[in-house]
Amino acid sequence: MENAQLVALSRQSILRNHLDVIANNMANINTSGFKSQNLHFTEYVMPVADSGAFEQQDRGVSYVDMFTTRTNFDHGSINTTGNEFDLALNSEGFFAVQLPDGTEAYTRNGSFRTDAQGQLITTEGIPVMTEGGPITFSVEDGIVEIAADGTIASDLGIRGKIKVVDFEDVRTLEKIGETMFKGDDPLPAAEVRMVQGALENSNVYGVTEVTRLIEVTRAYDATSKVVKDLDELRQQAISTLGKIQA
Repeated sequence: MENAQLVALSRQSILRNHLDVIANNMANINTSGFKSQNLHFTEYVMPVADSGAFEQQDRGVSYVDMFTTRTNFDHGSINTTGNEFDLALNSEGFFAVQLPDGTEAYTRNGSFRTDAQGQLITTEGIPVMTEGGPITFSVEDGIVEIAADGTIASDLGIRGKIKVVDFEDVRTLEKIGETMFKGDDPLPAAEVRMVQGALENSNVYGVTEVTRLIEVTRAYDATSKVVKDLDELRQQAISTLGKIQA
């Protein structure tokens, strides 16, 4: 009974975390550039006894050894907004932004704007990087046009180029925000196809997430009942043993 309860508790824990991941995906279904996550875990199987003195062979008991979330980096659809500084990547790669500590982070969320000083920033107020660093616009720039390769042009001429990077293996990226990641050894993105006046939608599919939510919720409820039943059996066993000893 002890092993059964440990297995049930382990399953309950993984299902609870699975529910949290699904809930976060659904909460960000309308967040531009959001990448859905899935829960992955590895199994640990308890070793069985080697002794031949046992009449019956031990049964394998498995536990969750460790679990982690993995990001699905599939591209979302492109939605036209018409806003001058909204940018979408219709190719591989990530926009580079500058964190307060001076390091870079990376995002597919191109919902940009200018602040009171004219600096191009994200919705969180973080500077957007060009290949020459952060960029600031003034009224003299007039209408700003951004080409498919990220080149920025205004009435003042060529102003720079939006920095877009890529990685040999995007699975190594560390999620540090809803749409932001940290990573080592960024490479210049190849064949950048940028769309001005558009945003990349979240790659979360509502129907898929609702289906997963129903399945995991049912499994969690069933596991919770098993944990409760096993706890009641233990209490009954303790009570019975106490009466026998008395």
